[in-house]
Amino acid sequence: MNQLQFVASISERDVLRYTPAGVPIVSATLTHSSQQVEAGVPRLTEFEIAALAAGEISGRFARAELGAAHQFTGFLAKKNRNSKALVFHIIDFSAAA
Repeated sequence: MNQLQFVASISERDVLRYTPAGVPIVSATLTHSSQQVEAGVPRLTEFEIAALAAGEISGRFARAELGAAHQFTGFLAKKNRNSKALVFHIIDFSAAA
Protein backbone atom coordinates (compact mmCIF):
# COMPACT_ATOMS: atom_id res chain seq x y z
CA MET A 1 0.00 0.00 0.00
CA ASN A 2 1.28 3.48 -0.87
CA GLN A 3 -0.41 5.88 1.54
CA LEU A 4 1.19 8.71 3.48
CA GLN A 5 -0.37 10.94 6.11
CA PHE A 6 1.33 13.80 7.96
CA VAL A 7 0.86 17.32 9.27
CA ALA A 8 2.68 20.07 7.38
CA SER A 9 2.40 23.68 6.32
CA ILE A 10 2.28 24.96 2.76
CA SER A 11 5.55 26.89 2.45
CA GLU A 12 5.38 27.60 -1.31
CA ARG A 13 2.60 27.19 -3.86
CA ASP A 14 2.33 27.79 -7.60
CA VAL A 15 -0.78 29.20 -9.27
CA LEU A 16 -3.51 26.90 -10.52
CA ARG A 17 -2.72 25.62 -14.02
CA TYR A 18 -4.15 23.03 -16.37
CA THR A 19 -2.53 19.96 -17.92
CA PRO A 20 -2.80 19.45 -21.70
CA ALA A 21 -5.73 17.13 -20.92
CA GLY A 22 -7.51 19.97 -19.09
CA VAL A 23 -6.99 18.68 -15.53
CA PRO A 24 -6.49 21.48 -12.96
CA ILE A 25 -3.26 21.11 -10.97
CA VAL A 26 -1.36 23.03 -8.28
CA SER A 27 2.26 22.32 -7.31
CA ALA A 28 3.64 23.21 -3.89
CA THR A 29 6.29 22.60 -1.26
CA LEU A 30 5.15 21.29 2.11
CA THR A 31 7.24 21.68 5.29
CA HIS A 32 7.02 19.31 8.26
CA SER A 33 8.60 19.41 11.72
CA SER A 34 7.84 17.07 14.62
CA GLN A 35 9.30 15.14 17.53
CA GLN A 36 9.42 11.34 17.00
CA VAL A 37 10.72 8.51 19.18
CA GLU A 38 13.16 6.12 17.52
CA ALA A 39 14.69 3.23 19.48
CA GLY A 40 13.47 4.89 22.68
CA VAL A 41 15.26 8.16 21.90
CA PRO A 42 13.46 11.42 21.00
CA ARG A 43 14.36 12.70 17.56
CA LEU A 44 13.49 15.94 15.79
CA THR A 45 12.29 15.23 12.26
CA GLU A 46 12.11 17.98 9.68
CA PHE A 47 11.61 17.79 5.92
CA GLU A 48 10.36 19.60 2.85
CA ILE A 49 8.56 17.65 0.17
CA ALA A 50 7.37 18.53 -3.31
CA ALA A 51 3.61 18.07 -3.59
CA LEU A 52 0.79 18.47 -6.05
CA ALA A 53 -2.99 18.54 -5.95
CA ALA A 54 -4.84 17.54 -9.11
CA GLY A 55 -8.48 17.47 -10.08
CA GLU A 56 -11.29 18.55 -7.74
CA ILE A 57 -9.06 19.14 -4.72
CA SER A 58 -6.75 21.55 -6.58
CA GLY A 59 -9.15 24.50 -6.24
CA ARG A 60 -9.50 24.08 -2.48
CA PHE A 61 -5.75 23.56 -2.14
CA ALA A 62 -5.06 26.75 -4.17
CA ARG A 63 -7.14 28.73 -1.64
CA ALA A 64 -5.63 27.13 1.51
CA GLU A 65 -3.76 29.45 3.84
CA LEU A 66 0.00 29.51 3.37
CA GLY A 67 1.92 28.72 6.56
CA ALA A 68 -1.07 27.18 8.37
CA ALA A 69 -0.81 23.58 9.59
CA HIS A 70 -2.84 21.03 7.62
CA GLN A 71 -3.17 17.27 7.82
CA PHE A 72 -2.42 15.79 4.39
CA THR A 73 -3.28 12.36 3.00
CA GLY A 74 -1.93 11.08 -0.28
CA PHE A 75 0.63 8.89 -2.00
CA LEU A 76 4.17 9.09 -3.37
CA ALA A 77 5.02 8.71 -7.06
CA LYS A 78 7.94 9.51 -9.34
CA LYS A 79 8.06 13.08 -10.60
CA ASN A 80 7.99 11.66 -14.11
CA ARG A 81 8.64 8.33 -15.77
CA ASN A 82 12.44 8.75 -15.99
CA SER A 83 12.97 10.49 -12.64
CA LYS A 84 14.12 9.09 -9.31
CA ALA A 85 12.71 12.11 -7.45
CA LEU A 86 9.43 11.60 -5.58
CA VAL A 87 6.38 13.87 -5.41
CA PHE A 88 3.62 13.68 -2.82
CA HIS A 89 0.20 13.57 -4.53
CA ILE A 90 -2.43 15.13 -2.26
CA ILE A 91 -5.69 13.18 -2.10
CA ASP A 92 -7.23 15.08 0.84
CA PHE A 93 -6.30 17.66 3.47
CA SER A 94 -7.89 19.45 6.41
CA ALA A 95 -6.90 21.98 9.05
CA ALA A 96 -4.69 20.38 11.70
CA ALA A 97 -6.03 20.28 15.25
